Amino acid sequence: MEEEKKSLNFIEQIIEDDMANGLKKEQIRFRFPPEPNGYLHIGHTKAICINFGLGEKYNAPVNLRFDDTNPEKEEQEFVDSIKKDVEWLGFKWDKELYASDYFQQLYEWAVQMIKDGKAYVDEQPSEVITEQRKNPAEPGIESPYRNRPVEESLDLFERMKNGEFEEGSMSLRAQIDMVSPNMNLRDPVMYRILKRPHHRTGTAWKIYPMYDWAHGESDYLEQVSHSLCSLEFENHRPLYNWYLEQVYDESKIAPKQREFARMNVSYMITSKRKLQRLVAEKVVTGWDDPRMPTISGMRRKGFTPASIKNFIEKVGVAKRENLIEIQLLDFCVREDLNKVAKRVMAVVDPVKLVIENYPEGKEEWLETENNPEQENAGTREVPFSRELYIEREDFKEEANNKFFRLKLGGEVRLKSAYIIKAERVEKDENGEITTIYATYDEKSKSGSGTEESLRKVKGTLHWVSAIHAIPVDVRIYDKLFTVEQPDAEKDVDFLNFINPESVTTIKGFAEPSLKDVAVGEPLQFQRIGYFTKDQDSTDSNLVFNRTVTLKDSFKPE
Repeated sequence: MEEEKKSLNFIEQIIEDDMANGLKKEQIRFRFPPEPNGYLHIGHTKAICINFGLGEKYNAPVNLRFDDTNPEKEEQEFVDSIKKDVEWLGFKWDKELYASDYFQQLYEWAVQMIKDGKAYVDEQPSEVITEQRKNPAEPGIESPYRNRPVEESLDLFERMKNGEFEEGSMSLRAQIDMVSPNMNLRDPVMYRILKRPHHRTGTAWKIYPMYDWAHGESDYLEQVSHSLCSLEFENHRPLYNWYLEQVYDESKIAPKQREFARMNVSYMITSKRKLQRLVAEKVVTGWDDPRMPTISGMRRKGFTPASIKNFIEKVGVAKRENLIEIQLLDFCVREDLNKVAKRVMAVVDPVKLVIENYPEGKEEWLETENNPEQENAGTREVPFSRELYIEREDFKEEANNKFFRLKLGGEVRLKSAYIIKAERVEKDENGEITTIYATYDEKSKSGSGTEESLRKVKGTLHWVSAIHAIPVDVRIYDKLFTVEQPDAEKDVDFLNFINPESVTTIKGFAEPSLKDVAVGEPLQFQRIGYFTKDQDSTDSNLVFNRTVTLKDSFKPE
């Protein structure tokens, strides 16, 4: 039986139709065009995966182009972080390009548009221009400068470039249609005066192109065949095409803009402006705070590239926006970490357990598996001694038959070690248990092959040898917001919905092998959850971030 072919998404269908209508495969080219004014977030991963995924599917080049047209907000730091994120996700770009590479060509094209009567210099303030545009149901008001002589606009535009005028005193506008129902066509601004240094061009330019003007022309200069963007740019498509018509040479490819639904995930925000507020107002520790929806934050929290790409694949490419449950994202990372994370033993709420009949001063190194899901993951040795730490919640003095952990008079197996029986406890003045005393069956050692070792008991506990244990700080992360859509209410500040318990740090103990794990290495703290070593770790203070809990009732559709 033939394997069922996966159906094409609507973007793939567009490309297939274009090829059927004469577009050559070698003419297909894509681009991922971030503006370097912040760190990439979960929403960007969709655009990254779509563009680079199509590049892989069609064996076509994908440019990484920075649309760096606003020196007020753009920094080299953001350029570097974007490159790191794309590489971390496992994608390789063909060329690293910048809209600023094309500033001279864009300027020359703008001059030609003035000569062709398609652009003019307007001396009105931006507020007046906005007011004159009116609304889609009401015709706009033409600027009094709309029909100024070509020579005058040419002179003023050159003087704008030379820095002779103050910021905001004038702009270059395209002359299109002030009564169009599409507001983007009502004489949009093409250039504004900005006397700010640019992170690449320095102080060479005193005017900067607007995004709509620079973006499509950059696509054209790079001969991008399909310019894919989020749905919010659908109304910009007529302007994108109009600008292209002004410079288009029929011997070249005319880029085709098509839009897909942006990705919204519950309990997250993806507005760069709002993410900037979280950083600036120190709600979080930085762009890479593990509570942030940035790729760098998710990486620091312990997400894997495979889990994010699998999430994007499950979400799919759609034309309509919807809210994706954060539980699906957690499911994807849990599914991947189950395959790749090394199993280790750590105790996050420790209580001491003393095995009274185990010889004092004795220690053993016991073999335990690294990951039963991986055939070649191998084993390692963990130290065992008379005094151990176990989880406080794994012991009760009295419990019913449904409690399969340790209770007085009851037996459990210690993972990869022995069967023990709880005999008595010691408490402090507040009645809190400080020590559990137990006995062990010397012949019940895991893997020894003895009759006693094969004896079945219902519970298995993880543990850490007290004298070998290393202290660790464990950061337990929860959702940053208390509501699914923190920025849905326009009249309510989204910061009102910050979860005050979004991170909790607790002190625990771990097996000594954790001293040697690398920052970012995926780990499963057995029976607790998935964790990763944080960059804040030092030799004397190891810090681990919880990526996700071990289990969840969520099932993807």
